[in-house]
Amino acid sequence: MDMMKVAATEKPSLSSPSALASTIKFIQIPKSETFLQPTLAQTRQTHALMLKTHFNETKFSPSAQFNFLITSYTKNSQPHSALDIYTYLRRMDYEVDNFMVPAVLKACSFVSNTQLGKEIHGFAVKNGLTEDVFVSNALIQMYSECDSVVSARLLFDNMYERDAVSWSTMIRCYVRSKLYMEALEMIRKMQILKIRPSEVAMISMITLFADLMDVEMGKAMHAYVTRNLQKMSVQLTTAFIHMYAKSGNLASARLLFNGLNQKTVVSWTAMIAGYIHWNKLEEGMKLFARMIEERIKPNEITLLCLVVECGFVGALELGKQLHVYILRNGICLSLALATALVDMYGKCGEIRNARAVFDSIKDKDVMIWSAMIAAYAQTHCIDQAFDLFVKMRENGVRPNQVTMTTMLSLCAETGALDMGKWVQTVIDRQAVEMDTILKTALLEMYAKCGDIDGAWKLFREVKDRDIGMWNTMMAGLGMHGCGKEALELFSEMEREGVRPNDVTFIGLLNACSHAGLVEEGKLIFEKMVHAFALVPKIEHYGCMVDLLGRAGLLDEAYGIIKSLPIRANSIIWSALLAACKLHHNTVLGEMAARQLVYLEPQNCGYNVSISNIYAVANRWNDVAEVRKAMKNKGMRKEPGLSCIEVNGYVHEFIMGDKAHPEIEKINDMVSEMGNKLKEAGYMADTSVVLRNIDEEEKETALNYHSEKLAIAFGLISTAPGTPIHIVKNLRVCKDCHTATKLLSKIYQRVIIVRDRKRFHHFRDGTCSCGDYW
Repeated sequence: MDMMKVAATEKPSLSSPSALASTIKFIQIPKSETFLQPTLAQTRQTHALMLKTHFNETKFSPSAQFNFLITSYTKNSQPHSALDIYTYLRRMDYEVDNFMVPAVLKACSFVSNTQLGKEIHGFAVKNGLTEDVFVSNALIQMYSECDSVVSARLLFDNMYERDAVSWSTMIRCYVRSKLYMEALEMIRKMQILKIRPSEVAMISMITLFADLMDVEMGKAMHAYVTRNLQKMSVQLTTAFIHMYAKSGNLASARLLFNGLNQKTVVSWTAMIAGYIHWNKLEEGMKLFARMIEERIKPNEITLLCLVVECGFVGALELGKQLHVYILRNGICLSLALATALVDMYGKCGEIRNARAVFDSIKDKDVMIWSAMIAAYAQTHCIDQAFDLFVKMRENGVRPNQVTMTTMLSLCAETGALDMGKWVQTVIDRQAVEMDTILKTALLEMYAKCGDIDGAWKLFREVKDRDIGMWNTMMAGLGMHGCGKEALELFSEMEREGVRPNDVTFIGLLNACSHAGLVEEGKLIFEKMVHAFALVPKIEHYGCMVDLLGRAGLLDEAYGIIKSLPIRANSIIWSALLAACKLHHNTVLGEMAARQLVYLEPQNCGYNVSISNIYAVANRWNDVAEVRKAMKNKGMRKEPGLSCIEVNGYVHEFIMGDKAHPEIEKINDMVSEMGNKLKEAGYMADTSVVLRNIDEEEKETALNYHSEKLAIAFGLISTAPGTPIHIVKNLRVCKDCHTATKLLSKIYQRVIIVRDRKRFHHFRDGTCSCGDYW
């Protein structure tokens, strides 16, 4: 390698050996002294002068000079230059000592070059450098930042000696990889061995407790620090502020914040972000204004953190104010900050603003492309999301796991199985690394797109299953009415020693509910509480109310609500309301509806449900009153929508749709379907038309329900024998359910319908739900 390629092309301004020595001394002085880090330009100038003088014109050895270059290039975000120098030194057989190795490992971390890191590790072992704890700690740090946790732990266990830094580095490694239990185990071992943690180690521990939102452990750590330190540093105090704020204990966080005499920008960021995270937007904005008044200039990390929090809680107005602050103060919109803004606007449904920020960035990386695609996905702009994904590939940007997870989630949401399979092909062709998250997203896509067999096959092929994948498979089986299979899979999971979590039991209870397995569901609930000591959440009680309500055990379901240890929310009451609607219990349904209207007065769906209950009871005056109240409040009923994917495009239909370009052919097929249904003995169930109109009008309305239009389009657009996949936003009505069973037999088609709650597999005149849905 030509060493001049690493140096800058500009003319050196350091023209003498004394100037060179002075610059090198920047990194030679003791750590206790204050020094300035050379800039990139100074580093390149120094490098050029070293080459000019052949490394012989200063009092420093060539080894010290190379150490300076490697360290300075790395600290100036030029790790490739640092690694080029190291490669050159090894090839030229220069001495590489225990001072140089940590600097080179830091450069490896920057570029996630695990292969070179392992080579350096081997070199260090061969030359006895790993006996130096400083070198071993640097190796652990490198493996940590390259996501090689196993290698980091193996090295840690085989160290000749460990200091407090070794322990804190290993703890940080586990926290970085979200292996929180392993990190806690390391802390326990430190206590047993009576190793006094360094400040860095304590900050790592506090960060762990913040991630776990374990405020009790955080308080214990706070007490330990108070007992053992005369005074907490600003960094340590800031870590506690972050922990308390993230855990929701804003009063304790503010108390510590107010007690800081010298608040850093990080301290301000931690406190403001805590307010935003817990939706205390007014307090957060006031504190941000005070920060500006006190002339504490927020840096990019501050703004990035606050914008991310705004996206998390949907604080659009505050997010916009931060964006305006960035623009007015001429702050450079880095890729990271632009990506955060795109993500924030996407989560808040402001797709135009998201696209404006996206378009303003010239050199886009994979993350901002992924954020924009996710923004389209979140706002249900399906075509735009796929078009942008295609454009991304045309621009030579290689998708990563985040991109592909978003694309698969979009396919799952829309039921676009063919597009999902195409995305899987792209993953294979682009050699995108299939981590557990991506595998789970692929499995969920198959399950939610109606191909439960494909999901099951993928699940069996995966060996490194985590709890998330088990939960997804069980939930998928439940959606398809395979309750017994879900319970059998749970038993298998137990045998393999995988501990279930609260999400596991939500999936299982839903599976029992959809399959009518009432007794089994009760046993699962008992097992969750007594065998696994999990405290039921409101979602679990909601599942139990749904389980009992679907089975017609309305009094028992209401009994659960009355005995709840926590106040019933909309999840609970909506489950009861749905059951009352199904079993025509007007009295209990009316009470549930009143509770829901009180809890969520702007939710149109609950008003519609009670209106429907009144309609079934022929209480048309009450129906009129509810609809009048809705109209006065500006509420509009969510229209029934059915989607079908044909040749890679998703087509949407609403009741009585006339906008589709092939509507004439679709209407002809609807007429044909109606005739054949009558020949097969079908009679329209007009009781589901909850309007005060005559029977003929009701029958006509039923013929043009959105799922019947989607089925008609599927029949004229796909080859005979091809399965038809339909996704609905509402529950399948009784009439369409009966008609679809007959149509599957008449046209010899498998028709798979996903409604708001579950899947229906229609085949040869029957449905997989067994008419229990």
